Amino acid sequence: MSNTEKVRVDKYLWSIRIFKTRSQASDACDGGKVKLNGSSVKAAKPVSVGDKFEIKHESRKWVIEVTGLLSNRVAYPEAIKYYIDNTPEEDKLAPAFTASVFQTGKRQSKIGRPTKKDRRNIEGFMEGEEE
Repeated sequence: MSNTEKVRVDKYLWSIRIFKTRSQASDACDGGKVKLNGSSVKAAKPVSVGDKFEIKHESRKWVIEVTGLLSNRVAYPEAIKYYIDNTPEEDKLAPAFTASVFQTGKRQSKIGRPTKKDRRNIEGFMEGEEE
């Protein structure tokens, strides 16, 4: 891509795979989670080579420097060529917010309502086994 072509901030962050969707990138810009050289930036601002972004994503914090412009989403090994990750090591390794109980969709053992199998066992126990 030539350096004369302009790329929006939200489109650039989406194309280098910081955000999963372009609307998430746009919402982050509107919410003040993306800063260009220390000040909040709008989603429509053009990106230029050498810009430094601070991005607070739900999973981690990024500090990146733009080395090339990219307007289309490409594979990760190709995308990392268009920026330098200057994130401090403590921010890279810091765990993201995790709930005290990780919800897997399955009911935790011995908590809450009995399952159908538990109910059948209880009913069988309460009725007693008749011969």
